[in-house]
Amino acid sequence: MSEKSYLSRLCDTELLLALQSSGAVLIEGAKWCGKTSTAHNVSRSVLYMQDPDRAVANKAMADIKPSLLLKGETPRLIDEWQVAPVLWDAVRFEVDQRVTPGQFILTGSAVPVDNVTAHTGTGRISRIRMRPMSLFESLESNGTVSLQALFSGKLDIEGISDLTIEQIAFALCRGGWPASVKLNGPSALRMARDYVEAVINYDVSRVDEIEKNPDRVRLLLRSLARNVGTLATFQTIKADIEANDTTLSDKTISSYVNALSRIFVVEDLPAWLPSLRSKTAIRTSVKRHFVDPSIATAVMRINPEGVLKDFEYFGFLFEALCTRDMRIYAQANDGDVFHYRDKSGLESDLIVRLRDGRWGAIEVKLGNKQIDDAAQNLLKLKARINEDKMGEATFLMVITGGQYAYRRNDGVLVVPIGCLRD
Repeated sequence: MSEKSYLSRLCDTELLLALQSSGAVLIEGAKWCGKTSTAHNVSRSVLYMQDPDRAVANKAMADIKPSLLLKGETPRLIDEWQVAPVLWDAVRFEVDQRVTPGQFILTGSAVPVDNVTAHTGTGRISRIRMRPMSLFESLESNGTVSLQALFSGKLDIEGISDLTIEQIAFALCRGGWPASVKLNGPSALRMARDYVEAVINYDVSRVDEIEKNPDRVRLLLRSLARNVGTLATFQTIKADIEANDTTLSDKTISSYVNALSRIFVVEDLPAWLPSLRSKTAIRTSVKRHFVDPSIATAVMRINPEGVLKDFEYFGFLFEALCTRDMRIYAQANDGDVFHYRDKSGLESDLIVRLRDGRWGAIEVKLGNKQIDDAAQNLLKLKARINEDKMGEATFLMVITGGQYAYRRNDGVLVVPIGCLRD
């Protein structure tokens, strides 16, 4: 991978830090999101487990003497290691023997059936989640408003986004797939469609070696796409699928969704459970999301022009785009993203919480007309949180599809998605 063709990723810094502190690093995430390129950029030798010329021999060697596959200059990249899960223990053992950080980088686009990563590797193998590119990484956000700066108390913001509504519609249909962000027009939109077809016809069955009906997988993905950004339950999804004259049991839906999660296609947004000033039941349901909004548009077979014609659905897709980007920006700041909704209907689309306890609440509104309502909503949420226990909100923000970034008189920040960065 030449330096000229490689677009920098926010997790580059995280990877270098992990290599300095751990014997091995696991980069996991959706296929085609750029894991191999990022790892290759800092590795000094490579083992491609899916190299057609060597795949059979590599798997055979993994069964006989896996340590031979680990020989090479370090850091050594082992791409798609889950093809031979025994390599996990081999790497763990080798790290113990060498007692030197930065020995191996593992990349994987699926969690193995027996989930060996859940119970071994602690203290030896660091983990990094990688997602498709954010708008800042694809050079479409100018990055004038930094999440890190906001959490540092620098709230007097200003900025102008260069992104039009039409460009936002195109960006979410194209997705953050590294190979597609370098293309224009119809060819840039093709990758998300190819990705979805690969998931439906191959990847979702490969992950656990259990054959799945492609037509049913497609129906499930379409239902998840229709319900993107909502709290839809399995019962809601089941009813939606059955409206198409297909019956799926709860167990089948659960197993299909689990398989989609294990290949990093589905990434639901968990609920935030803060301490409140008064007793109000907090909804604990997850919000339905894909790892990239282009999966929803590809499976629904709509293009940017189609998105612009359905402004209500555009709003849900825009929230999905903001969720993807905010997850990437939060991770770069050692944080996580949640949503909030209580029994009274009060909600916040996104809650960013850093590990040191600092937090900020975000509403996502595509158009400028809804900014006032969103700001009032955020102020109500702030008043409801027990700040003695949770700490005061560092910021309240409305992310928009508009042009201008500014701070309102009530302190709420208005930030276009085209101005955000980590």
